[in-house]
Amino acid sequence: MVADSPTIVATSGGYLPGHRTDVAFGPLVQHAVERSGATGRPKVCHLGTASGDQRWFQGRLAEASRVAGYELSELTLFTMPNVEDVAGHLLDQDVLWVGGGSVVNLLAVWRAHGLDEILREVWQAGVVLAGVSAGSLCWHDGGTTDSFGPELRPVTNGLGFLPYGNGVHYDSEPGRRPLMHRLVTEGLWDRAYCTDDGVGLVYEGTELVEAVTEVRGRGAYVVTADGGVAVEERFEPRVLAGAR
Repeated sequence: MVADSPTIVATSGGYLPGHRTDVAFGPLVQHAVERSGATGRPKVCHLGTASGDQRWFQGRLAEASRVAGYELSELTLFTMPNVEDVAGHLLDQDVLWVGGGSVVNLLAVWRAHGLDEILREVWQAGVVLAGVSAGSLCWHDGGTTDSFGPELRPVTNGLGFLPYGNGVHYDSEPGRRPLMHRLVTEGLWDRAYCTDDGVGLVYEGTELVEAVTEVRGRGAYVVTADGGVAVEERFEPRVLAGAR
């Protein structure tokens, strides 16, 4: 199955503590799967590039996938791609879920392997692109990141499928909001969309169609500039089934 239109679910969440497992897939992941239109055992491919393809975390996600009823695969790039036909494998999925970590390293490794062009093809073919943190920033023009060190800095060379800035962990990391305000007022982006932890942004094509949340009370935000002053507007996300 493929989504009705190119779809991206860019989030600051998606993982929950499991009942009998270390990790469970939360409502944000389920929403990405539902957006794909998949039936039966949805095919979900995890890309853990941003954290260096950690094998121990892949094991946790395998358990989460078993509980959720997904057919999970991994695309690993360290030390070499683990599938011969990367494009073919990704095109055969319902959802690609990109994990968190260093978005700067992720973008460099993806480009070295030609994934920037492959992922654009996959997106346009109707496979849902989704992810958390680095897996949200990567689809946008850029955003705020600690990839370079403890002090937050902008990353400006995102894949650019979505022509906006992106802010993740907006409520849990105090430096994110003021830096995003400064970057927008300086004209780096005309607008930026930002999410509190547990919130996701849903795009059809390049249009933001809604925000959704797996944690009640959390928000989504759009930041623009007016006369050199940052203007931030909160908009309420739709609460997903199973939200806490």
